[in-house]
Amino acid sequence: MALDVRATVAGFLGAVVVLAVLAVVVGVGELLSTLSMARPSLVGAVLVAASLWLFAWALALRTVLAALGAHISVLQSVAVYAGVLFSNNVTPFGQAGGEPVSALLISEAAETEYETALASIASADALNFVPSTALSLVGVAYLSVVATAGTEALQWAAAAALGLAVALPVVGFLGWRNRGRLETAIGRAVTPIARAVGRHAPRVDPPERTAVERRVGGFFESIEAVATDRSTLLAALGLSSLGWLAQASALWLSLYALGVTAPIAAILVAVPVGAIASVTPLPGGLGGIEAALVALLVPLAGVSGATAAAAVVLHRGAIYWLPTLLGGGVASALGIGRV
Repeated sequence: MALDVRATVAGFLGAVVVLAVLAVVVGVGELLSTLSMARPSLVGAVLVAASLWLFAWALALRTVLAALGAHISVLQSVAVYAGVLFSNNVTPFGQAGGEPVSALLISEAAETEYETALASIASADALNFVPSTALSLVGVAYLSVVATAGTEALQWAAAAALGLAVALPVVGFLGWRNRGRLETAIGRAVTPIARAVGRHAPRVDPPERTAVERRVGGFFESIEAVATDRSTLLAALGLSSLGWLAQASALWLSLYALGVTAPIAAILVAVPVGAIASVTPLPGGLGGIEAALVALLVPLAGVSGATAAAAVVLHRGAIYWLPTLLGGGVASALGIGRV
């Protein structure tokens, strides 16, 4: 399963355009001047916070894998999750585009079936949405009481947070109630695609429909095993929450490195709501997330556009580029580009 190089290149070109427009809007000279005032010791603290986020979410994935009978060490889980983030960060639509490749990396590292690996990363990603919605709602509730400015941005953030809070349980409930029908429908839809690929791919035999349906069934059985394991859910949700708090800390420290003490509630709103932009057709949301964070921080944290953009450069430099660079080596070692 190889990355679509043309789609990736096109995505990065789009991200460069968005970032360039953002830099021009806030002022390139003012942005660079603000960045030059960042205190090195606090920039190092941003990297530490980003590392804690990576570590927490890697352990959450490891917890889910253990519930499915696939065991990897703590060090392996961090390396594999860096590879997962790499695949998400270089494919359009973020996690939605990167999960098939991520599952390949996990299956290689954990020596497990592909459908089990896909179920593990799908479960981990789904669980990550729960604490993000809760944290953003807490921030919105607090700012709604004390905010005297930025009400329009707060309204948009509140709408996004409430939308996720409603949509996720509804989609999850409907999917769970109709999982039998969903399994059958996916099996029917995937079978002709898998057989077409098998006919044209070298060294790959076209799979029988029963084989495809069996693997789809294995995927749903793995999802059900995670969903019904209370201890796994609690542990994964706790680690996911720790990861979100580490991400928020990285953004708060980025602003603090520039001499700004931002309201914590504003950060709790900006980080998860800004992450929604990862669903754009840009690699890992690059460009979209930066623009969303700046648009939220200016009114909610009461900072200038240049200060917000400079803080986002520091924050995203740690959250986006650190795992992308680390994960690229992991992905290469595990053979991300093979068929």
